[in-house]
Amino acid sequence: MDKPASAPQRPQNLGRTALICTGVVMGMTGLSFAAVPLYDMFCRATGFGGTPKIGTAAAGKILDRTMSVRFDANVAPGLGWKFEAESSEIKLRVGETKTVFYKITNRTDRPTTGIASYNIAPDKGAAFFVKIQCFCFTEHTLQPGESLEAPVVFYIDPEIADKRELDGLKAITLSYTYFASKSGQPLAQGGGNPVKDDAGKTNL
Repeated sequence: MDKPASAPQRPQNLGRTALICTGVVMGMTGLSFAAVPLYDMFCRATGFGGTPKIGTAAAGKILDRTMSVRFDANVAPGLGWKFEAESSEIKLRVGETKTVFYKITNRTDRPTTGIASYNIAPDKGAAFFVKIQCFCFTEHTLQPGESLEAPVVFYIDPEIADKRELDGLKAITLSYTYFASKSGQPLAQGGGNPVKDDAGKTNL
């Protein structure tokens, strides 16, 4: 009498393969969540993409070279604030620390909350524009008619003098835009969703 056929044995490494696949998927998911903050840290450290560098102290030396810094202030539709710099342009020596104040006023009849993003133009100058203090990335809630004066403290990195290709760079523009915000995120006009760019990155 023939013996019944035995059930096929499960490969010994099947469990190991499943574990590896699960680990790969979890790793890729983790990297996708980490990509945005890591990219933001990279931009702030290098000035890539028009993002100024963040400093904690003065430059330590001042050069004879003089440059201009222009100040641009914008308000996204729907916020109802007035936003302007005390000066549209200043001249300073490379390495010299300067403070410029922006005035923000709520022109609506209700309390509103906003948050500012910023950019530097041209991009090649961003790596040498160093902010020591800034009001950006911080939510501000203003009552009807209330005004706020907020400083930005900065200098132009003396290392710019080592870049011969930037000898012709005479001016840098610091541009801010205020958005309506909620829970630290800028909101799209007329809605409750964070503003995102084409890559899905929250626009801060």
